[in-house]
Amino acid sequence: MCRHLAFLGPPTSLAALLLAPGHGLLTQSWAPRFQQYGTVNADGFGVGWYADGDPKPARYRRAVPMWADPSFADVARVTTTTAALAAVRSATVGTTQDKSASAPYTDGKLLFSHNGRIHGWPSSVEGIVNAIPAARLLTMEAHVDSALVWALVLESLAAGQSPDAALAGTARTVLEHAEARLNLLLTDGTTITATAVGDTLYWRSGPDGVLVASEPSDDASGWHSVPDNSVLTATTDRVDVRPIS
Repeated sequence: MCRHLAFLGPPTSLAALLLAPGHGLLTQSWAPRFQQYGTVNADGFGVGWYADGDPKPARYRRAVPMWADPSFADVARVTTTTAALAAVRSATVGTTQDKSASAPYTDGKLLFSHNGRIHGWPSSVEGIVNAIPAARLLTMEAHVDSALVWALVLESLAAGQSPDAALAGTARTVLEHAEARLNLLLTDGTTITATAVGDTLYWRSGPDGVLVASEPSDDASGWHSVPDNSVLTATTDRVDVRPIS
């Protein structure tokens, strides 16, 4: 369920990233090619991007399918960025249905998305809650497993862990308590960090920038599949993939 994408590179319009590609995120909202769980992603979408001179990203989120929002097409056509994170959502029964549940989530300069599911939510992860301060739990954006995963990531980052350690450690923690798919995606506008745990993940890097996505947005060469149980770190100069120990 869900599809997501992160980008770093030269100034590029959101339309070129998300709407124009033949198999881009817009198309993936109704016809994903590599999605193993669910068939459409019509329960909301969101986009976060960075503007020159402002480290805090902007967000646009809706609880409707991406194809049903003509206003976003106008925004995307005239908005250019060097870094973005976007997602389309397939909701799990029992989770929040409004736009607060649509990724990306944000904290300061960070954007975050979760592609996957925690089975048995919320009872399966009761044992994790004690690791999260009450103040963070009370300010979670939505009643959804992705928001809890984001809270765990933020706690790890606040403790001084690197982004790759925080994502990998969060995946390990959740899997100690529940069956889950945990493809996590994080960016601060200069680096992309991601995990592939239970679902597909691909990357491509070149003169047009680096893309990390649930599935290729076109049929061009240069896409690389990330092995399951891996953590990826990418900048415009380098992409590193290693196993989650």
